[in-house]
This record gives sequence, structure tokens and C-alpha cells, in this order.
Amino acid sequence: MSEITVFSTALCAPCELMKAWLTEHEYPFTVRDPMMDEEAGELLESHDIRTTPVMLVGERFVVGLDIAGMELALTGWNAN
Repeated sequence: MSEITVFSTALCAPCELMKAWLTEHEYPFTVRDPMMDEEAGELLESHDIRTTPVMLVGERFVVGLDIAGMELALTGWNAN
């Protein structure tokens, strides 16, 4: 099982859309704010990511509100 993490910041409309899409499709996820969570910010920075939203599934990052990329990253995802 791969955990789904969404890196989201306050007042980020694309972040809210990503979370809404995941919720609508019944994917459980954890939200981390890289502005408030130093470890989350360092993780994104270590991968040269400086924007939100970002979805992390296992080791795979999807940067930005990229529905096709999200669907691809979630292919075969299983919560069990």
C-alpha cells in the first residue's frame, strides 16, 4: 500500500481542487503544508519542487493540478 500525501498551502485554489478530486474519487490522503511543516518543505525542496499542490504516491510526485498525472500515479493504487 502506498500512502497518498498532498502538499498544500493556505489560499491555494489548485490545492483545494486536488483535494476535492481525491475526495470525490474516494482516495484517502494526508495533507501537509510545506509552509508550516519544516520537514515537508525540506522534502519538496530536496526534489527541487517549489510549488503547490503536489501529490506524493509512494515515491512518485505529481506537481501541480495534473489530473492525468494523478490518475497515472494512482493506477493500481490500493488502500489495503
